[in-house]
Amino acid sequence: MYEILKSERLVPNIHLLKIESEFIPKKARPGQFVILQADERGERIPLTLADWDEEGITVIFLTIGTSTRKLAALKEGDSLYTLVGPLGRPTEISSHREVLGIGGCYGIGAIYPALKAFQEAGSSVRTIIEARSANLFYWTDRLSRVSGEILYVTRDGSKGFTGHIDQFLKDYLKENHPDLVYVVGCTFLLYLVAEATRPFGIKTIVSLNPIMIDGTGMCGVCRVIVGGKTKFACVDGPEFDGHEVDWNVLFARKHSYFDEELRSLSFFECERYG
Repeated sequence: MYEILKSERLVPNIHLLKIESEFIPKKARPGQFVILQADERGERIPLTLADWDEEGITVIFLTIGTSTRKLAALKEGDSLYTLVGPLGRPTEISSHREVLGIGGCYGIGAIYPALKAFQEAGSSVRTIIEARSANLFYWTDRLSRVSGEILYVTRDGSKGFTGHIDQFLKDYLKENHPDLVYVVGCTFLLYLVAEATRPFGIKTIVSLNPIMIDGTGMCGVCRVIVGGKTKFACVDGPEFDGHEVDWNVLFARKHSYFDEELRSLSFFECERYG
């Protein structure tokens, strides 16, 4: 049940799991996510679908805390404790538009299904991927198949533009005018892109990643403020207009359990390594 078909470290701290599933691939759409649990004691983690086929689904995640380390430790033939999905609203795919896809961290892989769908719908797609260093880029072959061009941003200058994504966009958007910017990655990346595109009035869709539990809108833990109204990322999103997101509230909520996360990780390391 929920057997691991493939487990791979793509680059340092970024891991891929392909999970056997008969039903999720039949319903999956770009932009949706699943919630999974590594074991009975693990937390429920929402992960964006990075790909799927008749065998199962693929997810990509940053290995940072206790639960993601448990996921990364799973081997081919192991099984997940829980897998639920697909969840969330799919990406709204429009045709014949200039689309700029931006991905960082796990989002480098997670932007792939939506960009593929945009291309198949007739849109012209360019992609920007961002990382601390060039050795953290992956899936560039896949992204090349769905993008007319891939541009690189690295904070250490090892490939492409040197600096942060917002610094790059400041000049890029003076010469290029996409109809839509689509972003997946860490919250800070989403925020930087939304603020960089705001002065240009370019519609910017961000895939939010707040804390989640049930994924059905019942628990309310994933609530965010968008356009001055309370929304639930699991059922109203996870994708929203980045110019309407209250980023201060989102950042504060994501750090609600920071101390508990550190204690959990310390306990996990002691339990695993002694």
